[in-house]
Amino acid sequence: MGEPTTTAPTTIAVTDPRGAESGREPLSPLTPVTHVPISALATGESPRSNGTDIERCRELAETEGELPAIVVHRETMRVVDGAHRLRAAELRGDELIAVRFFDGPARDAYVLSVEANTRHGTPLSRAERTAAATRIIGSHPQWSDRAIAQVAGLSAHTVAALRQRSRERTAQSNSRIGRDGRVRPVSSAESRRLAGKLMRSDPKASLRQIADRVGLSPATVLDVRRRLDRGDDPVPTGRRTRAAGPAKPPVREERDARDSLDALLHNLAKDPALRFTDAGRLLLRRLHRQAVSTEEQASLLDDVPAHCAVPVAVFVRRCAERWLEVAEELERRRCQPA
Repeated sequence: MGEPTTTAPTTIAVTDPRGAESGREPLSPLTPVTHVPISALATGESPRSNGTDIERCRELAETEGELPAIVVHRETMRVVDGAHRLRAAELRGDELIAVRFFDGPARDAYVLSVEANTRHGTPLSRAERTAAATRIIGSHPQWSDRAIAQVAGLSAHTVAALRQRSRERTAQSNSRIGRDGRVRPVSSAESRRLAGKLMRSDPKASLRQIADRVGLSPATVLDVRRRLDRGDDPVPTGRRTRAAGPAKPPVREERDARDSLDALLHNLAKDPALRFTDAGRLLLRRLHRQAVSTEEQASLLDDVPAHCAVPVAVFVRRCAERWLEVAEELERRRCQPA
């Protein structure tokens, strides 16, 4: 029952095949239809402010035969398109549901959800379409006004006005839009303190969940957690009163970080449990490969062709997120009673 079964694909047109020609990058294609347990799925972010309509779910539950395949973001197993169909399948008592997976990043999954909801089902309200367009402007700033308008069901003129207002707010605020499309504060002091409060109130929350809520990177949230574990202030001393401004190159900090990594690896290599076992030596080799020096980092950046910058960045970011999850799990195990 737990193993997915694959069937012939159905036709669900939710991406724009024109891609860059329409002022946007093409989204990842959907996979063929497969059947997965309903219990493995979770509801995702929807542009609909009112959630699912229970009456519509009941109507769908009364239909005979298999419901059309829903779209699911594979990395998070969250529903991108088909929340009503998922609920209807639950009401019918189904254990499996037809799914097409989307393998792109989470920000593209949201675009896919907006695109699907503007093409079928109950129409989105103007307020919902406006909110969706505003979010896409922030996550995909390189997309043209016309491309975002087509996704959100608005006019290009309306999207241009939303983009201008967004720029004005950004210029007036103490924040910036990162290369990943997320808005983060120039001074992270308040966000770090908020992250600390969330950790105390909800110890089981993951790094990624807290990062999304406070607008910090998972790496910064991990640093906050480590500071709290040591009994330190979540905000580094130098950031508590420092005004926003151009930062000096952290040459000494990079050198200290590298020295710290070398010292950690040296101490681990002396541990008999690692040094004299096959599994331990394999672990040490893996850790050595991850300890990239500043010089190696600069060389790697120089070796990446311009047209490969984005996919390489996505790859590196996903690897970093997985290592953060490993670190989080190891720290949790340390806190558990033996």
